[in-house]
Amino acid sequence: MSSESSPDPRRIGFLFNHDELHQVAHIAPIIPALQRQAPTARVEIITSSDRQADAVRQFLDPALPTPAFWSIRPNRWSRLAENMLGRMVPLNRLSSLKRSTELFRHFDALVVPETTTTFLKKIDPSARPKLIFFPHGAGDRSIGFSPEISLFDHVLLPGEKTRDRMLAAGVIRPDNHRIVGYPKFQAYADHPPVKLFDNDKPVVLYNPHFDPLLSSWFRFGAQILDHFANQTDYNLIFAPHVMLFQRKLLASVEHRMLKLRQHIDPRYAALDHIHVDIGSSRSVDMSYTNAADIYIGDVSSQIYEFIRTPRPAIFFNSHDADWQGNANYDHWNFGPVLDNVADLGPAIKAVSPLPDIFREAQTRAFDYSFDRDDSKAPSQRAAQAIAEFLALS
Repeated sequence: MSSESSPDPRRIGFLFNHDELHQVAHIAPIIPALQRQAPTARVEIITSSDRQADAVRQFLDPALPTPAFWSIRPNRWSRLAENMLGRMVPLNRLSSLKRSTELFRHFDALVVPETTTTFLKKIDPSARPKLIFFPHGAGDRSIGFSPEISLFDHVLLPGEKTRDRMLAAGVIRPDNHRIVGYPKFQAYADHPPVKLFDNDKPVVLYNPHFDPLLSSWFRFGAQILDHFANQTDYNLIFAPHVMLFQRKLLASVEHRMLKLRQHIDPRYAALDHIHVDIGSSRSVDMSYTNAADIYIGDVSSQIYEFIRTPRPAIFFNSHDADWQGNANYDHWNFGPVLDNVADLGPAIKAVSPLPDIFREAQTRAFDYSFDRDDSKAPSQRAAQAIAEFLALS
């Protein structure tokens, strides 16, 4: 028998380092799948808040060993500085990364759903750990194909669309990515639909993004809420991107723009046919995209979760975009594109029932955006890709 001790097990961390919870379901389902795929590896979890840790626990399998949890909370100075700047710069996330570099060096790889983590590569490109990226969404915005993605060692993708655009942008290579499907669909596939209203009227979801240039909220939001407040034919769910109301000053680094957050008049939430949710767990678990009959939005990737079942969709062009033929607005082919709230009522009637031209566009785009394999769940495919990339036994 050899006297040499066995090598230390490989350590793979799942890193959740964000203000909100909307990124958790994109990679957390992979955790138990990787535990099964690579039982000799140590799969561990790193979070920057108790809320994140609690959200991740919902995806763990009690039949498997409980992974170790690590906390990388931001310090009070970064929190103070970020608050003084209106929370428009992610100082908390960057501070947590910088102060945790020694912890990260003990890991062979980190699996992450956002690009801020590439800060570690900028500090020391050759240092451990390897960075594995799965994007939190399958939308069309240009930020989803940014140069930072080229800093990742390996990239997991939901489907062909994201792969093709990333290859065209030069941010991935033919040999450093794998299409695995969309674990978030797997996570919430069996959730029963929520019933929010005591009637059977059609339900409209208004889901504006937070980007200060692209969001319809700043120009049209109050008018859209007024439109639904002053009618009784439809119920409305107002559930914006969770980041829209988390900051006083909203910034777009990509578009170099700042806008002050607008408040919501409390009278809307007091109406029986309007449900307002600016950031609960239902905003991120597909409750509203599943419950709605009609979608109204702008550039949020949630439209791709909505069209899993083709349904009427309407978009607001609040920034005079020349969008036709522009890949960043491909989803605007799923329904009418408006630049005036006065056209909203007629547009809703025009898409109910859904015209074939929009149904076909939605079906084609969904199939192009999400790879489906009935023989293996997305989390299993992702776990296998990680194990093969890291040569885990």
